[in-house]
Amino acid sequence: MSTSEAWMIGGMVAVTFGIRYLLFGVAGRIRMAPWLAESLKFIPPAVLTAITVPAVLLPRGQWDLSLANAYLVAALVALASGIATRRLLLTIAAGLAAFAVHRLLV
Repeated sequence: MSTSEAWMIGGMVAVTFGIRYLLFGVAGRIRMAPWLAESLKFIPPAVLTAITVPAVLLPRGQWDLSLANAYLVAALVALASGIATRRLLLTIAAGLAAFAVHRLLV
């Protein structure tokens, strides 16, 4: 690792730590508007959707909406399991099992 790379990594660490420490440090002293606090509940589902949808629908960089797409099949099975059971661990297990079976059989 060169010196410039080490300085760059150190700078990224300092900026990331500084931003997060500042937010946690003042979190107890600042009161947010109720509408803002309520809207923050939607951030985790939005981020999860932004990560998973491209991985499921564009597995190789191209749209693949066929049943030959193991990611899509597993996502649909996990979605059905989640809606039917409302149990997170069972939903994850069903999606993983569907993915494994699809990869072995297709």
